[in-house]
Amino acid sequence: MTKSFSNIFSVRFTGAAGEGVKTAGNILAKAATRAGLHVYNYVEYPSLIRGGQNRVTVNISSDPIGATKKDSDLELEISKISGTRKNIVAVGQVLKMLGGDLETVRDLLFDQFDEAKTGYDSATEQQKLLTKKDGGAAVHKFFLDGNEAVALGAISAGVQFAAIYPMSPISNIMHFLAAHQTEYGYIFKQAEDEIAAVNMIIGASFAGARAMTATSGGGYCLMTEGISLAGMTETPVVIINGMRGGPSTGLPTWSGQGDLDLVLGAGQGNFPRIVLAPGDVQEVFLQTKQAFYLAEKYQTPVTVLLDKNLCEHGQSLNELPNDQRPASNATRKKPGTGEFFIGNSYEHDDTGFTTEESEEIIKQNNKRWQKLVDCAQNDMPEPKVYGPPDALTTIVSWGSNKGVILEALKNLPDTNFLHLTWVNPFPKEFVKKFLGKAKRIINVEQNVSGQTGRWITSQTGIEIRENILKYDGRPFWVEEIVNAIAK
Repeated sequence: MTKSFSNIFSVRFTGAAGEGVKTAGNILAKAATRAGLHVYNYVEYPSLIRGGQNRVTVNISSDPIGATKKDSDLELEISKISGTRKNIVAVGQVLKMLGGDLETVRDLLFDQFDEAKTGYDSATEQQKLLTKKDGGAAVHKFFLDGNEAVALGAISAGVQFAAIYPMSPISNIMHFLAAHQTEYGYIFKQAEDEIAAVNMIIGASFAGARAMTATSGGGYCLMTEGISLAGMTETPVVIINGMRGGPSTGLPTWSGQGDLDLVLGAGQGNFPRIVLAPGDVQEVFLQTKQAFYLAEKYQTPVTVLLDKNLCEHGQSLNELPNDQRPASNATRKKPGTGEFFIGNSYEHDDTGFTTEESEEIIKQNNKRWQKLVDCAQNDMPEPKVYGPPDALTTIVSWGSNKGVILEALKNLPDTNFLHLTWVNPFPKEFVKKFLGKAKRIINVEQNVSGQTGRWITSQTGIEIRENILKYDGRPFWVEEIVNAIAK
C-alpha cells in the first residue's frame, strides 16, 4: 500500500439502491467531522431507479484528505442487516466499532435514533478513532459536497434567479436552491428542459437579475444556441456543467472530463467564453462565487466546469473561503431604467440596432473579444504549483484530479504538479515559462483523447508527449498514478 494512505481509515457501506447507502455514509462522515477529523466521501451508484449495487466509501483521517482509498478497511453490507431502516442500524454499528458517541449525531437521525441505538448496542467496539480530538475544538468544520458548494457559492454571490432542469450529477444543486429560496430571497424555477432553462436565465439577466443554470454535457449541448445568444447580446449568465461519461447518454451516474472541447467551442462564431475548473469543494465554492463577478464585469457567459466525482463527493472543511472581491462596477442598460436599448441576436451596433456594415462588424467583434484579454490581465491568477520547483517530473492536470495527485505526490519525492483552475482565458505565459523549463511533463486527465494536453499545446506551443488517461467513469486511484509515473 502507498504510504499516503497509511493514516487513513476507510469505511464502505454497500447495498441496493433505495436502502439508504448514501444517507449512512453522510451520517458517519458528519460524525467524524464533529469529532474534529478530516473526511472524504466517495459515492458510486449505477444508472438504475432501484436495484444494483450502491457504494459509499467514507475516508477518515487526522490529516487533510484529497482522494479516496481504492480498498476499504471496514465494509458493511446493508442488505444483510435484518429489520427496517437497516442503513441506520449500520450507522449505529460503525459508530460503536470506531468508538464514537451516538448522542453526537442524534440531531441527524430525526426519528430513527432507536434503530441507530439497536446497531450501536449490538456492535463490538474496536478502536477509538471517532473520539473527539483536542477536546472537540474542530467540531465547527463544514462537510459539503461539490453540489452544495455550488449552491452556497451562488447564494454568497447574490444570485437572484436560477432555472435548472434535473440531470445527474447536478440535480442536488437544484434541490438545495429550491429548498432555500425563501430564506435567501432569490427565485428558483425548475424548467421543462435545458433549452428553456438557459433562455430563462438570459431573460432574467437582461432584466437585471444575477442568474444561473446547471446541467451536464447533454444538457449543455442543448444550451449552445442560448449560450451563443448570451455572447452576442453580452448578457451575463453563469452555467455549471457537471461532466459525466459520454458521448450521448454515456455513463449517466459516472464521471469523466470529456466536455472541455465542448465548452470551449459551444455556440457558433467567436465570442468570449470564460471557463473555470475548480479542483476541490473549497475551490468550487470560491469559483462559483467568482463566476458571477466575472459574468457581470465582462457581460458574457461564464461556465464552471465540474465532474461527477467533484459534484457528489463530500469533503470536510475548516471554513469556506472569504472572497473579498468587490461587487462588479460594470454598467448595463436594463429595462425600466429609462435608458433605451434593444437586445438583438443579430450583429448590431452599440445601441442594439442591426448592422451589416463592415467597419461596425469588425468593431463589435473586437470589442467582445477584448473582454478575454482584459479578464486575463486583470482577474486571472497564476496557477498553483505543488512540490519542488525543479523536480525531475511535472504533472499537469485539472479538476477533481487535484486531490488524488496531491496524495500521489507523497510517494513521488522528485515530482511537482501544475494545477489548472482557469481554462479560458488561459495563463499561457506562466504555463509556457514553467513547462518550458520542465524536464519531463505528464498530462493526467479523465478522457480518451487528452483534451487539456491539446489545449495547452494550442495556447503555448508546448507538446506534451506523455499522458495518463482514464475514461471508465471511476476516479484515478493513487496507486495508478504512482505506478504509471514509475514506468
